[in-house]
Amino acid sequence: MTTRSNHFRGSHHAALHTSGPVRFLNPTTRYHLIQAKSQAKLPTPGAGASSLRGEAAGQRPSTPRPLPRTHHEKGRPSENKVYHIWRSRDNRKGRHAAVIVAGPNEKGQNGDGKSITLPSATNTMAETWKGIVKMFVRWPVWDVSFDVAVVFTIGSIIWVINGSFVFMPIVAPWTEFPNEADLWGGVTACIGATIFEFGSVLFMLEAVNENRTDCFGWALEEALEDPHGQRLRSDDDNCRHHHHEKRGLLHAAIASATSLTSSKEEPLEDKTAMDQMDNNAHAKPGSDRSEKSTTQRRWEWFPTRHELTSHYLRDIGFLACLSQMIGATVFWIAGFTGLPPIYDALEGYGPAAVNCVYWLPQVIGGTGFIISAALFMLEVQDKWYKPAWGILGWHVGAWNLVGAIGFTLCGALGFGKSWALEYGSVMATYVGSWAFLIGSIIQWYESLDKYPVSVGVVPPSLRDEEHHDSP
Repeated sequence: MTTRSNHFRGSHHAALHTSGPVRFLNPTTRYHLIQAKSQAKLPTPGAGASSLRGEAAGQRPSTPRPLPRTHHEKGRPSENKVYHIWRSRDNRKGRHAAVIVAGPNEKGQNGDGKSITLPSATNTMAETWKGIVKMFVRWPVWDVSFDVAVVFTIGSIIWVINGSFVFMPIVAPWTEFPNEADLWGGVTACIGATIFEFGSVLFMLEAVNENRTDCFGWALEEALEDPHGQRLRSDDDNCRHHHHEKRGLLHAAIASATSLTSSKEEPLEDKTAMDQMDNNAHAKPGSDRSEKSTTQRRWEWFPTRHELTSHYLRDIGFLACLSQMIGATVFWIAGFTGLPPIYDALEGYGPAAVNCVYWLPQVIGGTGFIISAALFMLEVQDKWYKPAWGILGWHVGAWNLVGAIGFTLCGALGFGKSWALEYGSVMATYVGSWAFLIGSIIQWYESLDKYPVSVGVVPPSLRDEEHHDSP
């Protein structure tokens, strides 16, 4: 499989299927067949460099053995496979998705007497309610993805209140109280814009601190309750995402390169070593970066120029976060100038000053929100024209797109002075605020759902490849 970026050189080459909606950008999805630990091929001393050279030369690694065959549907045997789905969005948020190409909650038996116990699908109504309850009882504040979702939820609530302050006096004048729209509308707009700006900064920190080593998050091991069976379970202990680091928000997960290559719990990941080689190649000899790149990846505030040109500027998720931050920064100007003293001073300079300093930043900032939401939707799609209805991240982007369009229309219609345009402007703010709130709540749910499991089918190209490789 030809790679599209050196950043993913080892992993994507080893994946059974790699895809992305835009060919000239980094891949966003790849499939790995989950295999039992006893089947994993452990590295031998001194073999790491030669194996990496083989990867770089284009030699494809051997395909891991599939899961045991199970019986289901009238007792006929079928091959029960479970794939880990790496997505760039899930990687940023510390999630480990898996798809079962068979029924969940099954315990079958193969011809050798081996059985396998599979986890339940998490996209059912019962599991969804469990996830909703989890939102009220779990608060992992050390998880930057959780913080992003909560911050945008709080900001969206402020914007809903702001929309009520400016919209209700028009549709229900009897509910208006003194200074509702002018004073409290301006104050809540400034607070909401500031919170969105802070959330956008967290978005960027989440993007530049993505996990650089493959973290599959699942383990297929011998079942204790059945000596002749196997069980697939989530593997928190070996997770290398920083989201599990409870020492603080700005601590990255520490993983020793030696322990990664000598661990008997999981196979060698080519991506880890390749990234370390790339980091050392672009670091000065004897520098701190050269020394620390072989032991751990530190929390980063800004990507290097090499990281920007070789990876991030080709990464859809990073471009979406960047667009969100630029839009939020410009939009904050409108929130600040919306404060009553500043807005009144602008009106003293005439309509042109109000249009340029207050309404125009809303249009430019809202446009940034639109681009960001569209890119977040595109990131999780297999094809640029095919919606990903079954992925939470796509729905987050879709609702944010509605909210972004509403905020942009608010500024665009604000240039007019008629009652109809004023009504449309405040209504767009009100509807957009609710859309942002819905998208933020879904993102909150997503941030806590670290091990999503679904039942489905693999891509046609992967099925064709497996059929071609089968004897």
